[in-house]
Amino acid sequence: MSAVERGEHKNPISEPTIVERRGLGRFTTALLLENASGQRLVWSSRRNRKGLDPEPVHLVSRSRPRHLLPISPGRLAWWIAILFMIGASLFAVGSGGALLGTSWESGSGSLFFAGSLFFTSAAYLQLLEVVNEPHALTKRRPSIALWRWEPHKIGWWAVFVQLVGTLLFNMNTFEAMQTLSPIDQDRLVWAPDAIGAICFLAASYLAYAEICHRWIGVQPRNISWWLAVFNLLGSVAFAVSAVASVVVLQTGQPLSAHASNLWTFVGAVCFLIGAYLLLPEMTSQSVVQAP
Repeated sequence: MSAVERGEHKNPISEPTIVERRGLGRFTTALLLENASGQRLVWSSRRNRKGLDPEPVHLVSRSRPRHLLPISPGRLAWWIAILFMIGASLFAVGSGGALLGTSWESGSGSLFFAGSLFFTSAAYLQLLEVVNEPHALTKRRPSIALWRWEPHKIGWWAVFVQLVGTLLFNMNTFEAMQTLSPIDQDRLVWAPDAIGAICFLAASYLAYAEICHRWIGVQPRNISWWLAVFNLLGSVAFAVSAVASVVVLQTGQPLSAHASNLWTFVGAVCFLIGAYLLLPEMTSQSVVQAP
């Protein structure tokens, strides 16, 4: 984790002092703070938008959830998790049915399209979460907005790119239900699928880097790190699926329908686990680990 610059902002009455800013290039992902009592805390961009407090320095990346399955329909983060879980489940059922060759196979296209809609809904809620997050020091929230241009935030880029990817999945899963020529299948189904998979890869990696505060990092005691890892693995699996699904013009068939369905299933399961972990993350708190 590389230091970017030293901060000098200070309000001795209510705001802590910024001792150091840390992040990735021009993106600030962490602040080392010192409060009026001299305690040093680490603020992180992801924890801030999730409504979680800064962590004591010696407990950073050692968060444990208080509840494994919280029921909090009044929180945006809860709905994001639920919608992503439903979407991932629909992709898992659709691809699993196609792999087994059961009666579900004929309905896989509809399941994929429905799943993509849930993904898009959750992705947009994530964007709302980013653009309406509280100020790092004052904790005051800005006026509620449905959209803001905030390219200075790595979290904004992660959710924005993911939203674009889900919209492409909306397009390709809808077109996949139509009767198309091989060349149109590649143009209207495969191309959006491939670009959407690239968007998911980029978004997942940005989210992973934001949590690590560096481009590559390992934080096995941090539940946020695990959900980022599963989402990244899911994105890799979707990318492999996209490669396998390209239609060979000479035969009019996918390069490997079996591989495409298999890696879609693997990716969906990874996304399902990552989506579930959003729930306990909502209640995570830093705790002293047993030696």
